[in-house]
Amino acid sequence: MRVLIHGSELSATAAAAALSWVGHSVTWLPHPDQPWETLRQAEWLVREPGLLERLESALAAGDLRLAADTRDAVSTPQEVVWLSLSPQQRDGLEALFAALVNAEGLRLLVNHSTFPVGETERLEARLGGHARAVALADLIEEGRAWETFTRPSRWLLGCDDTEAEARVRELLRAFNRRQEVIQRMPRRAAELTKLAINGMLATRISYMNEVAGLADSLGVDVEHVRLGMGSDPRIGYEYLYPGCGFGGPNFSRDLMRLADVQSASGRRSALLEQVLDINEHKKETLFRKLWHHLHGRLEGRCVAIWGAAFKPGTARIDQAPVLPLLRALWAQGVRVRLHDPAALPALRQEVGEHPLLETFDGDPLEACRGADALMLVTEWKTYWNPDWARLAEALSERLVLDGRNIYDPAWVSAQGLTYRGIGRRADP
Repeated sequence: MRVLIHGSELSATAAAAALSWVGHSVTWLPHPDQPWETLRQAEWLVREPGLLERLESALAAGDLRLAADTRDAVSTPQEVVWLSLSPQQRDGLEALFAALVNAEGLRLLVNHSTFPVGETERLEARLGGHARAVALADLIEEGRAWETFTRPSRWLLGCDDTEAEARVRELLRAFNRRQEVIQRMPRRAAELTKLAINGMLATRISYMNEVAGLADSLGVDVEHVRLGMGSDPRIGYEYLYPGCGFGGPNFSRDLMRLADVQSASGRRSALLEQVLDINEHKKETLFRKLWHHLHGRLEGRCVAIWGAAFKPGTARIDQAPVLPLLRALWAQGVRVRLHDPAALPALRQEVGEHPLLETFDGDPLEACRGADALMLVTEWKTYWNPDWARLAEALSERLVLDGRNIYDPAWVSAQGLTYRGIGRRADP
């Protein structure tokens, strides 16, 4: 098929690479805010396993064509238009839609953007009946974009037309061979389902964080509670890991979008508001543990932080727990020595050259030298098995604050270190 992809989101880059890889004739029009020359240097794309290489290979081979502007994009008749835009970019589609209304051959518009519920129907109306519009929920995972597009566990397809469904199935046929992964439902249902999924995941995480806080107060190891809860088949183990808060551009954006949908419908969601409040509160939990351990005497102290990215495998720090944690530490005059293997450029762009911040991207233990305590914020694999003898020697207070519960408290304490996790603790 002849496919025009518009956007510079992660989902747009994955679609451009994958659809051109399987033989479709793909034209890619990045968003003007982030053209290809800028996009190819973006740290989040550089760090996405294999994706940039596949894009450059497809461009070099001619399997993928970059369009200079809207007129160039529709100079060749397109059968499918694939939109991968942020919510803020939906108001900038006038030029593209003006060209598409008069374009020949267009049969399908795929809305792969996180737009408001009902937007797919409005997009179809703007085409004046020239093409059908379907909603395809963006389920691409950062750090696994190629894998989640080419070997999906599911596609949520919002479609009210059998012919449009057939076209989507043909478009994605190469990625739907192992098993049936396309789940069709009405368009508004698919748009709401995407938001509701992340709302449920956030609720599970926040509930588990509340349980971890209660376990702390009662002197209970939350790991026993987690294993007991997960063994109940009605609950399961997924997303029951307590931690120091979640972030990420898509996850956080979807939660706010769901809150907007609730508000616009006149149905205030006290539950969702509480979930968001719990998460923001949890982002400072390591600071509160440090405060308690040092009896509030923090000025002039030095802390090592491992991890800035909102999750392992990405270079992004959007709504990452490290940001409020840094602000809390700096407000008390605490110096920070921070290590992250990927997200330091994004962090420097966000906070600048702060006088209380020193960054490291080599040996994580170098960040611990001269520090009083270590805070584990992002569970990169390079942090899972440190040299405990060197770590104990480096930390003057011998304090490890584990924001992701990746360490065994008994093992850490046996190395002569004080361990404080999320609902877990052990003394040497």
